[in-house]
Amino acid sequence: MNCGIAQALDVLGDWWTLLIVRDAFFGIRRFSDFHADLGIAKNILSDRLQRLVDDEILERREVGESGTRFEYHLTPKGDALLPVLTTLREWSDDWIYGEGNEPVVVKQRATGKRLPKLRLRDARGRTLGRRDLRTEPGPGADARTRALLGDRR
Repeated sequence: MNCGIAQALDVLGDWWTLLIVRDAFFGIRRFSDFHADLGIAKNILSDRLQRLVDDEILERREVGESGTRFEYHLTPKGDALLPVLTTLREWSDDWIYGEGNEPVVVKQRATGKRLPKLRLRDARGRTLGRRDLRTEPGPGADARTRALLGDRR
C-alpha cells in the first residue's frame, strides 16, 4: 500500500513489537529481561527481536566472552520512534486512564518537570488541529494515492 502509515504498521503494527521497543527505551537489553517483563512466549520474542534487528530498529551486540549472549540496543532509527511511543502513551493517558491515573509519567531529566504534551505546531508555535491541515500527494504517490487525495495530474 502506498501509504507511510501502512508501511510503518507493516514494521511496527504488532502488539509485541511496540512493547519490545518501549522496553528498550526503559533500558531493557537482554532477551531474558524482555521475556520476564512482557511474559511473551520465547519463540515470539525471538522472532520479534530478529525482525527489529532486520529492520534496523534494534542492533544486537555480543556481550561476554563466549559470544552466545547478546544485548539489544536502539539504533538511531529506533530512537526516532520516541515521539510515536510518547504520542500513544499520551493518548492512552487522556482517553483510557484519565488525568491523575497515568501509569507512567515522563519528566525531563535536567529539570525534573513533566514534559508538555506533543502537539502539531506551526512555525510560530501555534497548536494545529486537523482542520488546519491539508493532505496532498507527495513525490512518491502512486495513481491510487493521487486519486484518493484528489490530485488531477
